[in-house]
Amino acid sequence: MRVFKIAAVSAAAVMVLAACGEAPDEEAETTSDTETTADAGADGEDATGGDTGEETAVAGGEDNSDFKACMVSDAGGFDDQSFNQGAYSGLLAAEESLGITKAEAESNSDAEFGPNIDAMVQQGCNYVIGVGFLLEDAIQAAAEANPDTNFGLLDSGFQDADFAPVELENGKPILFNTSEAAFLAGYLAAGMTETDKVATYGGLPIPSVQIFMDGFSDGVDAYNEDNGSAVELLGWDKEAQNGSFANTFDDQSQGASLGEQFISQGADIIMPVAGPVGLGTASVAEGTDTKLIWVDSDGFLTTEYGDLILTSVLKDMGPAVEATIKEGVDGAFTNEPYVGTLENEGVSLAPFHDFDAEVPQELKDKIAEYQEQIVSGELVVESPNAP
Repeated sequence: MRVFKIAAVSAAAVMVLAACGEAPDEEAETTSDTETTADAGADGEDATGGDTGEETAVAGGEDNSDFKACMVSDAGGFDDQSFNQGAYSGLLAAEESLGITKAEAESNSDAEFGPNIDAMVQQGCNYVIGVGFLLEDAIQAAAEANPDTNFGLLDSGFQDADFAPVELENGKPILFNTSEAAFLAGYLAAGMTETDKVATYGGLPIPSVQIFMDGFSDGVDAYNEDNGSAVELLGWDKEAQNGSFANTFDDQSQGASLGEQFISQGADIIMPVAGPVGLGTASVAEGTDTKLIWVDSDGFLTTEYGDLILTSVLKDMGPAVEATIKEGVDGAFTNEPYVGTLENEGVSLAPFHDFDAEVPQELKDKIAEYQEQIVSGELVVESPNAP
């Protein structure tokens, strides 16, 4: 069954994308003369044990230290080499380029989301960003209870008790259509496998995870259709929206277990969509012929397993976060969603790094052709999990 289509963008899609924010400037001005001082009594832990460290930076060209931008992580922390770390880089960049004050709280479990967000509000944050779909309830509750504070939410919109979408005047969704870049990764994987089996799995069965898996599946199908091949995808059935999940974003042993399972079934390219859990897969892939495709950040640069990373499906979260903070600094905050796409470079496929010479030029050219079709709207990568 063909699970992607080539067509003009529908009128509904045009309306949605027209309402989306512009691409962030990836070359935002930064300065080298940054003075950092800790506010008295700011560093420490809240009642939940989450880190609520606070710092003030004065950039060489700007001083917006009266504006405080704050961030609350999902489980895994800001050094997870993946999702949280990518988002946090935007807060750090804004601190340097805009001269804002920042504060952050690391969550060790779901139970800490609400208290950590409340801690940020109590610290007088002008803008509080929740990192990840799982923080939706806590961010929405805080936004409704604190109308004078602005909130951002990565990877999710807001919804009512019946799961219908709602708009909050002080809540900004920061979303990424990663199915587009994951399509390219799936096509690459299908073109590079030597066993005709590739695999993917997720951390949790949530839209921001499944959208990667949807696009990856479509890319494999496109390769098979173009080349009369029969590459098999393990771990995800797009049509049924059913597949393999670690049910965690921080237990690397689950990643190791799933990796061993896929390798034993013959998969030689695996895409974990599970943050640090993917490091467990990398640990069991070492010493085998198995390659990995990383997600969110460039795994070649952010992990210790660069020699295994064929490419990465990137969410350019840092510039998106920095851009929304700048909106607040400029007094131009809106609740208009930002949606990262291939067209605005909010999502992309990372370089092939050590594997560049191994990827045939014909395959590179075909991937570039598909990227152009997606950007132009000629090819629409469909996903029920798309923003």
